Amino acid sequence: MNVWIAVAVTAVGCYAVKLAGLLVPAGVLERPLVRRLAALLPVALLAALTAQQTFGDGHTLVLNARAAGLGAAAVALVLRAPFLVVVAAAVLVTAGVRALGG
Repeated sequence: MNVWIAVAVTAVGCYAVKLAGLLVPAGVLERPLVRRLAALLPVALLAALTAQQTFGDGHTLVLNARAAGLGAAAVALVLRAPFLVVVAAAVLVTAGVRALGG
């Protein structure tokens, strides 16, 4: 029964956040600081998710083939490679390190 309480509380919380967003005056959303933060927030969240998925394993910090793949993707991005090349480099390096026993 506790799971359903958590689901209900989460649903109400999500609805409240959405309602709060709709009640914000348009003038507030047009401020330069708010616009800049809104543009940067998805990038920060994606970076945090990537770091957590790459280096986290439950409650421990790991350094394995995923980190090598992320490094390859970072190098490809620095070299301004197209997105598909970045993904392919990450996949190939990760698979290679895993095949070698990492």
